[in-house]
Amino acid sequence: MLTDVGGTGEPIVLLHGLMGSGRTWGRQVPWLRAFGQVYVVDAEGHRGARESRAVPTTDDFVDDLVDVLGDVGPATVIGHSMGGLHGWCLAARRPDLVRALVVEDMAPDFRGLTSAGWAASIEAWPQPFPDADAVRSWFGDVAGRYFLDSFERRDDGWWLHGDVATFRAIADEWGRRDFWSEWTSVRAPVLLIEAGHSVTPSGQMARMHALQPLSTHVVVAGAGHLVHDDRPEDYRRIVTDFLRAR
Repeated sequence: MLTDVGGTGEPIVLLHGLMGSGRTWGRQVPWLRAFGQVYVVDAEGHRGARESRAVPTTDDFVDDLVDVLGDVGPATVIGHSMGGLHGWCLAARRPDLVRALVVEDMAPDFRGLTSAGWAASIEAWPQPFPDADAVRSWFGDVAGRYFLDSFERRDDGWWLHGDVATFRAIADEWGRRDFWSEWTSVRAPVLLIEAGHSVTPSGQMARMHALQPLSTHVVVAGAGHLVHDDRPEDYRRIVTDFLRAR
């Protein structure tokens, strides 16, 4: 689902990470409006999007992006984690739709890894969380904001906004398939933002930069996976410099 969140000029499309939502970009949208017309996408299987296919794949997500970007025209695509992967796969398939690309803390190759332990930990969450303070207490301030932006609020408290099996299926594909060929096919200017405490395999984002002549690679020291919320001033400065240099 594509939502217009304001601004004027060339389109900027924001893609959230796994278990997120378009609302996780809320603290960045105000300053991004100075650079263009801003849109957020809610990915399939997440709150606000259409009912998920049984086993959504990266190719399915890219199909959706081709559909929605066809409505807004060539865009600067900014993606966090899963959204970064979808952004570069879109740029590889349809270079006419992507003017420039920002990839935040995502790599092409997680093969051999499994989401089993991660999925089990999600299923052990004490749902429903009775209030926002309980969410922040469980996840910490940064991740807590991310989930408060995404969770479904019901009469009895805060609930995960999608099916664990769907989220696991999305992540498990990354453990079976790499996306190097898609990455090396990108021809748009790219900004790679790597967290100092990255979830990506060591050295992969540096290798992405080495393989992509139109890329810039920045490591944000001390930042966690949610760089845009963990180090918002650094994130804004880095992305602003990239957008102004285009």
